[in-house]
Amino acid sequence: MKTTFSFQKILLAFYAFIGMLIAVRIFYTGSTLYLFLVWNIFLAWVPCMISSLFKKMNDRSKWKSVFVFCCWLAFFPNALYIVTDLIHIQQESLVPKWFDALLLFSSAVLGLLLAFISLYRVEAFLKKMVGSKLLAPLILLILFLGSFGVYLGRFLRWNSWDIISNPFQLLISIGHRIVSPFDHVQTWGITLVFTAFFYLLYITIKKLPGYVSQANI
Repeated sequence: MKTTFSFQKILLAFYAFIGMLIAVRIFYTGSTLYLFLVWNIFLAWVPCMISSLFKKMNDRSKWKSVFVFCCWLAFFPNALYIVTDLIHIQQESLVPKWFDALLLFSSAVLGLLLAFISLYRVEAFLKKMVGSKLLAPLILLILFLGSFGVYLGRFLRWNSWDIISNPFQLLISIGHRIVSPFDHVQTWGITLVFTAFFYLLYITIKKLPGYVSQANI
């Protein structure tokens, strides 16, 4: 319990730090340009919140588990997506580049923390459901799907809500890339690069002692 509480304090410190940087930037420039980070961080927190439900699941709630997993998977790319917000460093600004770089990088780190904590909880749940042999391929598949979601969000501007609000157009967009993969080499190239990056980072963090390895307590 002590470790979990401490980790929550770390997250709160990140929220406060990023909020302070955004407030300073707004005060200094009068621009609310980076206020979108607040929304992106909220979306990154959603899958982390959903993943906490897996600790209450058991073998008797199979369909409930599948539903919660699908909800989690739909929002999971949002936590990974914040990494791509680093592209905004290219924009001209009244504040020094290092300030914007620090703000965007801090948000990306927080997004990855939330993503990997939620993934670790899901991994612990899947281990009980499918066993150890299928676990590694499943995690890789999840990160591949998450990376594809990042591509859909950053480059095609789809978001998780479109699953409900505009499902047919979303399915058509995805279907074109699945049916004709060689016509969309960029899609799968970017997805694979992100998958490799997120997977390497995730397994590296899991090997480190500390909060991430104990997030399911």
